[in-house]
Amino acid sequence: MAGCGTVVHSNLQCSYLALSSDTRRTSRPSGFFHGRRHGAGILLTNKFLSGDRSLISFARRETVSRAAVRDGGIVFNRAEVNTGNPDLGSVLEDVPHLSHWLPNLPTYPNPLQDNPAYSDVEQYFVHPDDVVAEDIVVRLNRPRGIHFRRAGPREKVYFNPNEVRACIVTCGGLCPGLNTVIREIVCGLWHMYGVQDVLGIEGGYKGFYSHNTISLTPKIVNDIHKRGGTILSTSRGGHVTSKIVDSIQDRGINQVYILGGDGTQRGANVIHEEIRRRGLKVAVAGIPKTIDNDIAVIDKSFGFDSAVEEAQRAINAAHVEAESFENGVGLVKLMGRYSGYIAMHATLASRDVDCCLIPESPFYLEGEGGLYEFINKRIRENGHAVVVVAEGAGQELVADSMQNKDKHDASGNRLLLDVGLWLSQKLKDYFITERKKVINLKYIDPTYMIRAIPSNASDNVYCYLLAQSAVHGAMAGYTGFTVGPVNGKHAYIPISRITETQNRVNTTDRMWARLLSSTNQPSFLRHEEIMGAKRQKESTTKMLKESDVLGEKLSSPAQQGNDSSEKKVDSSHQGNGLIGRKAEPSQAGNGVALKKAQGSLK
Repeated sequence: MAGCGTVVHSNLQCSYLALSSDTRRTSRPSGFFHGRRHGAGILLTNKFLSGDRSLISFARRETVSRAAVRDGGIVFNRAEVNTGNPDLGSVLEDVPHLSHWLPNLPTYPNPLQDNPAYSDVEQYFVHPDDVVAEDIVVRLNRPRGIHFRRAGPREKVYFNPNEVRACIVTCGGLCPGLNTVIREIVCGLWHMYGVQDVLGIEGGYKGFYSHNTISLTPKIVNDIHKRGGTILSTSRGGHVTSKIVDSIQDRGINQVYILGGDGTQRGANVIHEEIRRRGLKVAVAGIPKTIDNDIAVIDKSFGFDSAVEEAQRAINAAHVEAESFENGVGLVKLMGRYSGYIAMHATLASRDVDCCLIPESPFYLEGEGGLYEFINKRIRENGHAVVVVAEGAGQELVADSMQNKDKHDASGNRLLLDVGLWLSQKLKDYFITERKKVINLKYIDPTYMIRAIPSNASDNVYCYLLAQSAVHGAMAGYTGFTVGPVNGKHAYIPISRITETQNRVNTTDRMWARLLSSTNQPSFLRHEEIMGAKRQKESTTKMLKESDVLGEKLSSPAQQGNDSSEKKVDSSHQGNGLIGRKAEPSQAGNGVALKKAQGSLK
């Protein structure tokens, strides 16, 4: 048995269902949720849980009273909660459903019941109480934490296939697998549910109100998975909520599939909220996309495996170049604005990399344990070195040498400074000035190459599952959700949840330790100490310069007052480029007079 509650977090609203550890129907004392923050999300426990039961069950949503309880700035609604073992209490982080604001919607039998391809599948339809645990590794006698609804087909659907008009839009940067997802959404709607009205919105969000659409059929999308990019084209920005929802309403669209990164998904959530405000029967499904693998909650994002595989080509080329020249250094810059997953996994897969630099692990150049010292050691020992750097690494080191530190693109992402070019020049300068030798550095930037390729085999299968899960969820009436694997099982996750934070490399995790063990690179643990000393030195130098300038300014008025004729000489020689030099113009004038005198004597 269970009770439900609502959590208002910032300006985003998520629905939660309290889960007990009882499989029997028992009385339910009134209680309320007690919340505490747990990582990026909120872990809910119940103050009234008691008893000694060991099995977890998940029951239907119950009616709740609207008495709000505030706890730590988070609003919880009072709910009916079943008793149970507090050590086994769990929480379902639920996704919105069309029936929440349209309570009298009719349901229809799932067309898959009559599909011969699935007739022999045991338990093909997902049970309403099936959930996926966010954390599967927990301590004994500890709460089981957050759960999500399991993705998959339901026995009942909330859309008549003959009345469905779906649309698909791709936004933001490119990613391997976009065309595969488009293909499988179209084929899934057609072949599994009999939906034959599917539109492709061209050019990202602005395509909704620019009336750029194409009709999508299985024949049109048949072989697009073999191509990189997106057949619908894409763009950044262009999100005008009112115009987008007006277009959806005017065209009679009732299912919207949005492919994009965290910024795109935030836009999808806003669209969902506006549709809900207007009371429309429109399901909004998000499919998260980024090769950086920085989407929270899900195991990985599609296109990531393909990007890591393609990055191997660049690293292999850098290794060959570095090995073939005396004092060779191969430097490869890979994507990773805030997360260094591509760089880390490509390094681990390659085994040819001597040093991997990512945004999550700040590094320094000079001094003991610095990058200069390590690269010099590698060249001395092996004759060459290979360095991989993520595009977001070392930004604080290059910030002073570039002027675009506060600029952003149309999606709101901060424009990064080019750490690859900066680092390549720094290494060259160091070895010439400090080590008195020339290095043969080859810089390779495959940034856009690795995202423009078609998806590989594993990503194609992954995209196939993502697309089908999204279609099943929309047909079942869920909305405002995104889909992805959580501990290997596909789940429906509130869009607001995956946009709260970004997935970043944990440098205290064993995976990063494996990388350090593979490369034998320094951990740069003295980063704060070294950078602090450098900042102190720069501050002292700046103060000394300002003191010298102030001293010169203070001494200037006395000189000007004691020698008014000097000012005249200074003024008369401004055309000769002697502005601001008071003693020298007088000397120069005397020199001219002396030459004239010498000439007259001759």
